[in-house]
Amino acid sequence: MKLNDYQKMTERTAGAFSNKKEELVAWSMGIGGEAGEVVDGVKKVMFHGHELDPQKLMLELGDVMFYVARMANALGYTLEQVATANIEKLMKRYPNGFSTEASINRTE
Repeated sequence: MKLNDYQKMTERTAGAFSNKKEELVAWSMGIGGEAGEVVDGVKKVMFHGHELDPQKLMLELGDVMFYVARMANALGYTLEQVATANIEKLMKRYPNGFSTEASINRTE
């Protein structure tokens, strides 16, 4: 599936908001909440003795992606624009790939 097609399909379950601020709050809270579920799943594997469930974590990542898609949409961006901008930023920040030294000495 293409990123922009996915983003368009998230409209079906996005709901309606009374204003842009409310929408941005909802999407940002969703990102935080779902990212927290990913972290909690890994925590349970690392510290509570649970078995790794890649399928469950994949579904949680999908939930994060839903909220990222909606937030991008609310800001007037496509997911492809967000992904491209992120890669461009990382290429500029780490032109030779990531290294600890490059991270410590980066200027931006």
